[in-house]
Amino acid sequence: MSFDAYIAHSISYSDAFALERKNLGFLIENKLAIFVKHLPAMLHILYIIAIIAEAMTAALSAGRRDMDWVGVCIIAWVTALGGGTVRNILFNHYPMSWVEHPEYLVITAGAAILAAVIARLMTKMKTLFLYLDALGLVVFTIIGCQIAQQINLPATIVLLSGMITGCAGGVLRDVLCNEVPLLFRKEIYASASIVTGAVYLGIEYLGASDAVAIIIACIIGLALRLLSIKYNWQMPKFVYREEWH
Repeated sequence: MSFDAYIAHSISYSDAFALERKNLGFLIENKLAIFVKHLPAMLHILYIIAIIAEAMTAALSAGRRDMDWVGVCIIAWVTALGGGTVRNILFNHYPMSWVEHPEYLVITAGAAILAAVIARLMTKMKTLFLYLDALGLVVFTIIGCQIAQQINLPATIVLLSGMITGCAGGVLRDVLCNEVPLLFRKEIYASASIVTGAVYLGIEYLGASDAVAIIIACIIGLALRLLSIKYNWQMPKFVYREEWH
């Protein structure tokens, strides 16, 4: 092969490689655009999965207190939908999600009754429901942050909104079942919610899109909660036993 032919062949190969990289870039960009387009729908699906899981675990808490089917459904509703309800009342944001979408009441009640029927089987799926609870925590937190942003609340209140949405339902469940709320114990639960919200706001502040902020915040928040479960990470406790008399 002559030198000129070699150069021509090299240029042709280089152009083909550049064209292939360009096409690959277009393909990746197109896939990302499709993913971002469907992200709200995916977040909604995760929300439905989360409220189902929360309702089912809440039904077991009601069963430990010997409640009838009405009590089981009420505890399920309070747990799955209570966080958003408390948030909306505090921030005067209406209508309630379960008023706008009454099917949420049917879904959570059905999940609770199903849990009561298969309670013995659910004890074998404890790990799965711990994972789903962690997923629900980060999804509820993101949704709570987004709603606070929609009504133009300051960043601190946005974080608080996310934590309330993620944690208040569990607090109400524990109070109604006469237990010390998980939020007030040593587990990394509210902290994971706050970290999720802080990462979400931080990524947005750096100029990234809402979709990127959601994905990164969910990954970090979920990883923190799951690692805390696996390795039994705990928050410091304040213990005081002395009486003032």
